[in-house]
Amino acid sequence: MNFKHSSSIVLALIFCIQIFQLTVHRVDASSKIYIVYLGERKHDDPELVTASHHEKLTPLFESKEEAVSSIVYSYKHGFSGFAAMLNESQAQILSDMPDVISVTPNRKFTTQTTRSWDFLGLDNNPQSSTLLQKGNYGEDIIIGIIDSGIWPESKSFDPTGFGPAPERWTGKCQTGDSFGASNCSNKIIGARWYASDASSSDLEGEYLSPRDYNGHGTHTASTAAGKGNVVSNTSFHSLAAGSVRGGAPRARLAIYKACWGEYTWCSGAAILAAVDDAINDGVDVISMSISGGGEYPGTLHAIARGITVVLSAGNQGPAPQSVKNNVPWVISVAASTIDRSFPTVIQLGNSQRLVGQSIFYETQQSNNNNFTMLVNGWSCDNSTLTKLTVTGKIVLCYDPTAIPKTLPRYNFRDAVKNVQNAGGRGLIYAQYTPDVAAPGVSILAAVNGGYEFMSGTSMACPHVTGVVALLKSLHPDWSPSAIKSAIVTTDPKDYTKFFNCTLGPSEQCDSYKGQLYQLNLPSIAVPDLKEIVSVWRTVTNVGPTNSTYRAFVQPPAGVSVFVEPNLLSFNSNKSIERFKVTFVANRKVQGSNTFGSLTWCDGSNHSVRIPIAVRTIIQDFYADTA
Repeated sequence: MNFKHSSSIVLALIFCIQIFQLTVHRVDASSKIYIVYLGERKHDDPELVTASHHEKLTPLFESKEEAVSSIVYSYKHGFSGFAAMLNESQAQILSDMPDVISVTPNRKFTTQTTRSWDFLGLDNNPQSSTLLQKGNYGEDIIIGIIDSGIWPESKSFDPTGFGPAPERWTGKCQTGDSFGASNCSNKIIGARWYASDASSSDLEGEYLSPRDYNGHGTHTASTAAGKGNVVSNTSFHSLAAGSVRGGAPRARLAIYKACWGEYTWCSGAAILAAVDDAINDGVDVISMSISGGGEYPGTLHAIARGITVVLSAGNQGPAPQSVKNNVPWVISVAASTIDRSFPTVIQLGNSQRLVGQSIFYETQQSNNNNFTMLVNGWSCDNSTLTKLTVTGKIVLCYDPTAIPKTLPRYNFRDAVKNVQNAGGRGLIYAQYTPDVAAPGVSILAAVNGGYEFMSGTSMACPHVTGVVALLKSLHPDWSPSAIKSAIVTTDPKDYTKFFNCTLGPSEQCDSYKGQLYQLNLPSIAVPDLKEIVSVWRTVTNVGPTNSTYRAFVQPPAGVSVFVEPNLLSFNSNKSIERFKVTFVANRKVQGSNTFGSLTWCDGSNHSVRIPIAVRTIIQDFYADTA
């Protein structure tokens, strides 16, 4: 259930007075956590904001004390709102109030190195002139990591050589289980934790403190901003041996533990509380290797405060090559491989050799008379394996029929568990192979006291976070939109209009929602090209003052692309230009996606590439356009 307030009702309430008859309800077994979003703060004093939350809830309970105790988190810095234990009737009453923008049930989200920075061209050679050196290694940029916590003793967070925290920092170091005040340092300058709405199962074995239980937060933090000097001689059981460092090694870290448990579940209410605190604490960048889809109200307020937000695009799709996080004001990061692999040779009984990927690090001596039998386990689900004898054998897991509907990330995990439970000795898993992609496969980074491989968009996200920190250090006056555009842009007013239209229907959204491609983003996606569509973009020159760029188009298949003007000229009096891109369908195909690009080149060393995705349609069939 999703309660949303229609702005058309808000307009009606300007002209009439509506009397609300409030019924008293007690928190009962049917209550659950709802997030009540009120938008911009109406008071400068955060304490007055919290008091207003109490006043709004009090009529719904028998006493003010009950109302106050129902609040799980109060959002009072970057925006106004709260998370509270409510039943469905109370949530509905709040949703009907004219100053309440939305009331939504709390949801769970999931969390989503030696070679990767060199692969990106950011080598650590002091004589180099890459963004790493130009950005002064991210000196004193504060990165807020919203994740599963931190393992402060890791070598990647050694504070040696760091001075006091920047004066703008107003955060704090919360203590708790196995985490004292001394665990914060001039590198880890702040730490908070949010467990008010975590379930008992999520907290099983956990540290009720900023300390990281499963290593995910430590891994992402060390990737983004690990150690001012490289950590030498690291590896995972001799694999990927070399030196580890973060993308912005001189940046400071602020830790916000909002994710809990072995599988790192994060609640929407806790994430919002962390974003709200991060805005007030003084961070420059927020990094969230978190996925689950939907809109993140707090992140838009962070952008409005000049804070860049980086999210992982999500590993779970809903389908292969698709993304879960797609709000336009953040930087969503997909995961890619790097120029490193861990090949493993598989020799079959007929002496044929196949090369696959594995992080198998033990040496196994075998000869032609000591082969392990290979069994075809198909999908390797439990029902299939129970019909086979797999004890002590190697199981081949491959089900072509599952490719269109099953993601390898989840299928592989289940296959490993099923084969192990069935007594198999090992398995061979045969598998098939969106803003920006960054290294996210087999990334070596800190996990608790050592270093381990992790893969996914969670690992890609902090790579972009590190680049953002370097750009912020090099260009402190750049807005989050300018930074996003430099990496892969638009006015905050456009973002706000887009966000408001996602909360509920209104007349201003009728024409807007069908043309989201008019958002001034550094990419173009047209999902409904019947015959002809024109898209406008505005660009700002941040390169040489006097420069001219020419358009080079690689059109999507079956589509003609026209750019007007095809030359953009900048000088000391003109740094902003606007251009139009027109798409014409050359062939009638229902639901066909094609891809291309528009690249602006100055004929020298500068080029700006705009990726293009076009989907042609003939009729607006719901099944095809949903």
